[in-house]
Amino acid sequence: GRLVESGGGLVQPGGSLRLSCAASGFTFSSAVMWWYRQAPGKGREEVAHINSDGRVAFYADSVKGRFTISRDNDENILYLQMNNLKPEDTAVYYCKTLLIPDWGQGTQVTVSP
Repeated sequence: GRLVESGGGLVQPGGSLRLSCAASGFTFSSAVMWWYRQAPGKGREEVAHINSDGRVAFYADSVKGRFTISRDNDENILYLQMNNLKPEDTAVYYCKTLLIPDWGQGTQVTVSP
């Protein structure tokens, strides 16, 4: 199985980005999917997760009301819409599933004036 994240970049505070995670090699439509992030010098933390059919989502308090996780089970893609970005959102963002052991390469999000 493989996970490939994309969509990161440099954005000003208050801006938006949409991250994508292309999944392959496992049954994506059966998988609970997570977004994690790791800021410089810090551990990896959960941002959000979504159940297999996309109807139930959980968000960390730090992103609740600003980020939205979603998925397209026909295209095997996981999304993270990030609005009202803050400098403290700066991190490498990763998607993950329990169905495969490996992490992807992540995508860098930098929020700076």
